[in-house]
Amino acid sequence: MKRSWTALAVAAVAVLAVASCNDYGNTFQNNTGATILSISPSVISAGQTIDFTLTVNGGIFVKGTVVQWDGKTLESTLPMDSAGNILGNIITAKVPPALVAKPGVATIITLSPATGAGRNGLSNPVALVINPPPNPLPVLSSITPNTAVAGTATMPVSLSLTGSSFLSNSDPAQASQVNWTAGPTTTKLTVGTISANQIQASIPVALLAAAGTATVTVFNPGSPPPAGCTTICSGGGGGGSSAPQTFTICAAAPCVAPAAASATAAALVAEETPAVSLDGRYVAYTAVQNERAQVFLRDTCEGAATSCQPRTTLLSVGPDGSAANEESRTPSISSDGRYVAFSSAATNVIENAPAGRQIYLRDTCSGAGDSCKPSTQLISLDSNGALLGTQSILPSVSSSGRFVAFLAITPSHSSTPAKNSVNSSNSGYRQVFIRDTCWGAANCTPKTTRISLQSGDGAGGGAKPAGPALSGDANHIAISGGNAATLFKRSVAVDDRVFLAIANQQP
Repeated sequence: MKRSWTALAVAAVAVLAVASCNDYGNTFQNNTGATILSISPSVISAGQTIDFTLTVNGGIFVKGTVVQWDGKTLESTLPMDSAGNILGNIITAKVPPALVAKPGVATIITLSPATGAGRNGLSNPVALVINPPPNPLPVLSSITPNTAVAGTATMPVSLSLTGSSFLSNSDPAQASQVNWTAGPTTTKLTVGTISANQIQASIPVALLAAAGTATVTVFNPGSPPPAGCTTICSGGGGGGSSAPQTFTICAAAPCVAPAAASATAAALVAEETPAVSLDGRYVAYTAVQNERAQVFLRDTCEGAATSCQPRTTLLSVGPDGSAANEESRTPSISSDGRYVAFSSAATNVIENAPAGRQIYLRDTCSGAGDSCKPSTQLISLDSNGALLGTQSILPSVSSSGRFVAFLAITPSHSSTPAKNSVNSSNSGYRQVFIRDTCWGAANCTPKTTRISLQSGDGAGGGAKPAGPALSGDANHIAISGGNAATLFKRSVAVDDRVFLAIANQQP
């Protein structure tokens, strides 16, 4: 009898040595169910408020296959035809908000009905990353003090910053940072206590030694990836730099700060809408810097390699890197985020820039490799030069960045054609043009074409001008004027890629 029990114990040990136990208590040699190739989404932000659909791609799914989330079976759907045959190689599941309430990493697996001994019906596991919600963009309203006399400080000067959406330093890696920029040099200031609306920082004596001006900004880092993340760990993103406040260092007392940016400039900037690349990684926007509206590009690193570091770049700059000397606004971005069109009244964005508000296209070189050098070209021009006598505003760039549509306004509201416009046809108050830059095209000559077919698109009046909207492939353009909107589409070729058609105006 003793020998019999010993034999059974040895046999049991042998079985356990071959088999293993998964997270759900099933013993198996290998997963014997379906194979998961991918899931969508594979990354999501915590705090969803409604159900979302999880799509699992793979095979071979059978009747009765379900999706499991950390061992919990979800309400699952297999596409089937009218005869009950499974269609395709996907299965979908409804995910309730409670499962993504907190950051973390979920294990996704499918479970098919087991068929025979030694078959557990489980697929390979796939991780779904639940990122923290994106961090907010900080708002810096004021700094105190905002002046100092050069060379008089004998110890660090306390700086109080007021605003909103600041991140506390309970977690130093996620705390708001205070940056001091003078010329090309940026210094990270030592920060004391931080609340949602107040930051105490310290300005080193060395930064106040010489007369000049500096800008102070608050930077929020992007939210980090969740603990335990091993794939797609770029984090929840968000954050970024606030609009700057100016600190003046006077050569002698009394030291009085110049007037802040005008309310009009701030209001105009506040009304503008940012432009986002197709994948959401790049965001172009307008902010007031040193009393002028400027155009910036934010690389959020969404979807990029983990080595990517979020950063903000000033786009409205001259060839030497200096900021535009007049206001720049209304950016429009290409699908890949490489090209950004904007309107600017600056005279230093390019060499020998024409006077008045013009349209420019900036090649940021995003994704183009190290050999590419950022550059800016004038868009609001024709074969005779710039569209003088007009104010060119509200650009809209095509997906590739090759075509740019924009609105040209004759300030005098004169019905006399502007003689330097394309074929002398810029008559009336508002006209829409498309510029073919020929970027990415072989044997192509840059050309500007007037799209408006009327002698004037409205009576001017007090209404704010509305710019054109160009489709991604540049084959359609929508124009708003007065009480009507018109869509022009492919009909009569006017050059190699731009087409016109008269369309009935609909109120």
